[in-house]
Amino acid sequence: MRSSTKLGVFALGLLAVFVAATGLGMAVGPVGGTGPAEPSGGHSDEAPHSEAGGHSDEAPHSGAGGHGTAVESIPGGLMVSQDGYRLDLTTPRLPAAGDARLALRILAPDGRPVTRYTTAHGKELHLIAVRRDLTGFQHVHPQRNATGTWSVPLNTSVPGTYRVFADFVPEGRADGLTLGADLMVPGEANPRPFPAASRSSSIDGYDVELDGDLVAGTDSKLTLTVTRDGTPVTDLDPYLEAYGHLVALREGDLAYLHVHPAGHPGDGVTKPGPTIEFYANIPSPGRYRLFLDFSHGGVVRTADFTVTAS
Repeated sequence: MRSSTKLGVFALGLLAVFVAATGLGMAVGPVGGTGPAEPSGGHSDEAPHSEAGGHSDEAPHSGAGGHGTAVESIPGGLMVSQDGYRLDLTTPRLPAAGDARLALRILAPDGRPVTRYTTAHGKELHLIAVRRDLTGFQHVHPQRNATGTWSVPLNTSVPGTYRVFADFVPEGRADGLTLGADLMVPGEANPRPFPAASRSSSIDGYDVELDGDLVAGTDSKLTLTVTRDGTPVTDLDPYLEAYGHLVALREGDLAYLHVHPAGHPGDGVTKPGPTIEFYANIPSPGRYRLFLDFSHGGVVRTADFTVTAS
């Protein structure tokens, strides 16, 4: 047989093998694949499910930071959509005013507004608003109408970009979600420098001292002590089924962590002050702003701190 003929037969053989292999590959799918691929050029703003932004009533599981390979979860509040749920600000711009009314909806995976929620710490939805320079912190509780639209007045007297966090548990879901979106307040914005490190905070004659260090990836115990005019406060009010609520926000992207204290009012163990203990598991080293809500004499006050996590 001539050399050219031999080469032709060999090439046809290779082509047959290639076609067969291609057909087999299409039937089996990609190696390691778990389902249909996202369409080419597509984009998804949904994050994998994460506990990082949800409520926590006790110390996180001791496995955090232990041996083995840990899967890093995405902190709460960074995504506008997760697991099919979406935060929809129906008023994405508000005027610079002391009582501008914010309206929002939580859209379910089917695109309809969610109208049924599981109550968490006395409320169906907790809403946090803060400017991007981490000033102007507000923790409020909107009212919902029958069609699923929430509304609440906010203090947006200082222009700039605000970050809004919606913390909620849809009915039928075992765990909560924290979704975040930007709110625009037109006007001349003058961002403030990041506040200096501080472990003490004073407000309305109350002093709050922070003890404990934040260490990324571990259960960090934080103890906050409340005094008034130098006297320990031992009769804090129960507020949202706890003696205090702590929110941590990371510098830069404003990753969100909402932590509730160990114990709760009426459990026969937890005292109403002067100390409130929290266990926080933050996602990474860096600088954080901490905001403590506590109630005394029927008035809710917020103490703020700046700490650096190792």
